[in-house]
Amino acid sequence: MVVIGPESTGKSTISEALAAHFGCDWVPEYAREYLENLGRQYRYEDLLAIAKGQTNLEDQMASNNEGLLICDTDLQVIKIWSQHRFGKVDPWIEYQIKARKYDLYLLANIDIPWQDDPLREHPAPEMRQYFFRKYHETLEASRVPFYVVSGDKSARLQTAIAQVKALLGIE
Repeated sequence: MVVIGPESTGKSTISEALAAHFGCDWVPEYAREYLENLGRQYRYEDLLAIAKGQTNLEDQMASNNEGLLICDTDLQVIKIWSQHRFGKVDPWIEYQIKARKYDLYLLANIDIPWQDDPLREHPAPEMRQYFFRKYHETLEASRVPFYVVSGDKSARLQTAIAQVKALLGIE
């Protein structure tokens, strides 16, 4: 399953907390590590490198995992970012999006305060709303079950836990 959403919406916090709750692995966002070590402004070509790093990490963790795997992002994020920033998307990313299947998405809402971070780019409320809308539209089109997680950290986690339990068929 994937936790997705705009910047500064608690995706990593939710992913890590879900993994702790269910005692499973989670795949961190590869882009953070990549960009922290880049030493320059990222370019269009970097998004392909990030996408390959993300999928490699995900595949590696999935090969060692027979149960629930929580993914803190997926290639939809890179696609939306690439379209917004560069007006195009690498065909490899498009192909991988079609080839990869997930059972559930949790879409993190923008109803929590922005947290400054040197890697984040769009703190303006209208841009947060723009990206939230893009993710929502993408998930609606995907036909994969998704739920919006909103509220404070505790409310988000409780909603996320309930949705994962429903996915797994447990109470």
